[in-house]
Amino acid sequence: ILGVDEWCCGDHMLRLGEKGLFEFLAEHNIQAFRDHNVRNIITNSPHCFNVFKNENPYSSLTVNVKHYTQVFAEALRNGLIKPLREINAKVAYHDPCFLGKRNNIFEEPREILQSIPGVKLVEMNRNRENSFCCGGGGGRVWTEEAPYDKRPSVNRVKEALNLNVDIIATACPFCIIMLTDAVKALGLEDRITVKDVGELLKLSLP
Repeated sequence: ILGVDEWCCGDHMLRLGEKGLFEFLAEHNIQAFRDHNVRNIITNSPHCFNVFKNENPYSSLTVNVKHYTQVFAEALRNGLIKPLREINAKVAYHDPCFLGKRNNIFEEPREILQSIPGVKLVEMNRNRENSFCCGGGGGRVWTEEAPYDKRPSVNRVKEALNLNVDIIATACPFCIIMLTDAVKALGLEDRITVKDVGELLKLSLP
């Protein structure tokens, strides 16, 4: 754990065109990784995962980068963790753009959800390579939103609502923010909830 030595990965700065700031953050992080002899990086955010794995100067590092869903799915396959508590809910999985479209990680989050007793996993009409963006990428999570009925996140929640699901599960903190705000904008807090895949897995562990 790097603590204060770990700075923001800089992904959103890069997407917003602040390349100089991105490079400043990257140079600091690369030096911190080298100082601590880091060999493996596990990220919560697909944006961090993508930038560490694919963007220069991070991609020059000789480190193994994984998203947390890859780690948990592997642990489930190896019997290191075993969900036992039932979560009786109909769940739709929302593919984050930077996890799915950018890095082809589609199955691991679904493996985790399908391992949880009681979960009935259903697919959004637009899924995997054809998934629909939550609207938070490219720095838009930090910007003023369009009128709620024009927001991509509201469009996505309505799609899930048509499937009559109890939970929208995803694996990206920005998707969580955008979709949760959309649920609130539609006044559906008592009808549908947004959860992280890891959160659901934790609730199912003894």
